[in-house]
Formats: sequence, C-alpha cells, structure tokens
Amino acid sequence: MKKILLVYNPVSGHAAFKNRLDAVIESFQRRGILLSVYRTQADDNSAFADCVKLSGVEGVVAAGGDGTLHAVINWLKKNSLDLPVGVLGSGTSNDFATHLQLDDETFFDAVATGHTQAVDLGLINGAKFFVNVASAGVFTSIAHEVNSRLKNFLGKSAYYLRGLGELKNFRAVTFDITADSEKFSVEAFLFLVLNSPAVAGFKKISGIAKVDDGKLDLLALKKCSTAGLLGLTKKLLAGEAVDGDENILTLQARTFEIKSAAQLVGDFDGEAGDSLPLKIETIPRAINFFA
Repeated sequence: MKKILLVYNPVSGHAAFKNRLDAVIESFQRRGILLSVYRTQADDNSAFADCVKLSGVEGVVAAGGDGTLHAVINWLKKNSLDLPVGVLGSGTSNDFATHLQLDDETFFDAVATGHTQAVDLGLINGAKFFVNVASAGVFTSIAHEVNSRLKNFLGKSAYYLRGLGELKNFRAVTFDITADSEKFSVEAFLFLVLNSPAVAGFKKISGIAKVDDGKLDLLALKKCSTAGLLGLTKKLLAGEAVDGDENILTLQARTFEIKSAAQLVGDFDGEAGDSLPLKIETIPRAINFFA
C-alpha cells in the first residue's frame, strides 16, 4: 500500500479544509493509499522532517494556499528529502494549484499512479526556494498588511480592496536588473519574477512563462499614468496576458540580480522574505509534482 503524507494548514483560506479532511482521506483510501497527517504549526515545524522519515512516505501532499506549498517545498529541500509533491488548493491564493489545472479526482488518480511532472524552482540568495512568484515593490506589502480575519472573510478581495485604497500613494522606484549578463534600469512600481503565468488570482498574466522551461520570467510594471494602470487592469480582468503591454518590461533569464536604492522587502509565494538586493536563480526540474 502506498504511503503519502498529507500536510494541511488549519488556518488557510476560510479555515475550511478540516471540513474536507474526511472526504480527502476516503478518496485516498479508495485508491489504496494510506495517509499520514501533519498539521502545520504557526511557530515551530521542526518535527516535519522526522514525520517524513519515520512514516516512510513516498510523497507529500500540501493542503493549503501558495504559502503552505512554499513552506512544504522549503522544508523538503532544507532536509534533502527528495519526494514528489502534490497540492490541494485550499487557501486564499491557490495560483500554482490553479495553473496545474487538476480537479480533485484527476489529482487523486495522479497520486495513486505516481504520475508526475518535473517543475523548475526559483532560488533566492542561494538559500530559499519559491515555486510560483517572487516580487517586490508597491503592491507586495499589501498581502502582509491585510488583517488575517479580513483575508479569511473576503478572500482575494481583501488584497484588491487594500490595493485600491493605496492607489493614491503609489510611488515608482528605480530597479537595476541584471538578467543573465544583460543590464537594465527601469523606474517601476513593482516587479514579478514568475515561474508559472498564474499570479494574484489571474490565470495568465504572461504568455510565455512555463514551469519547466529552465528559465524564469520577469515582469516590471513601469511608472505610468492612472489611465495606463486601468488599461492593464482591464486586460487582466479580461484574462489577457500583459507581458506585451507598453507599460511592462518583460525579461526572460536563468538568473536575475535585482537592486534598488529604495528599502524594499521581497515577497516569495505570498510570504514575506529577504530585502533587496536579491539574486534569483532558476533550478531546472528541481522537484516532481503529482500531475
């Protein structure tokens, strides 16, 4: 019988995954899979590695949002645990799970058969991995400042409402970017370094980003007028990619080095991270996802 570790975040999204837990266990058991369960802790997850090693599991499934998946991948990499990973999106933001386009039954079948897809990862300053997006700039503090109760009640709308409230305070900064060996300087509100094209609830903001091409894609929102911002917003709401827009600097590279005189904190998969400067490297096909 195949053994899988289910890692779930009890407060992700509307804190509702616990209501799905029995159905999830049943779906795995029906396919001959025995589950071990690990409940994430707010302050100390040092027991995670021992849980993986002692349970003898053949894969790890993260149930939560992008932040939960981010944590699981970093715990695995930190402890040199080479196991396939799955994701059951149940957080406020489930961008990477959305990009994989798996419904529950397809996902459970993939875990049962061991069908996987190799996926690139981003590496920040040689120390921390991200699976979907790294960013910094005017918007990135919003996710960290939104009250957790408001986020659980309103979901992604909480971020957008806070962003609209900050519109009058938008300030562009100068980013000095080295993409592989090429240097660029851009005055911009923010940058995103993408692995997948799904970000902030939008399924395809980039027309070229792929999770397995051995490269990452940088999109910088240039300083522009309110009309320009509204035009980009209209495209995003219509499901259009914006990497060809005149107000977007688009770069593709294996390695980015990003600096700014402004004091900015990076955001990695929705979690607060290191301050700039940042060195972001692509680690090709670094992890296998059940898909």
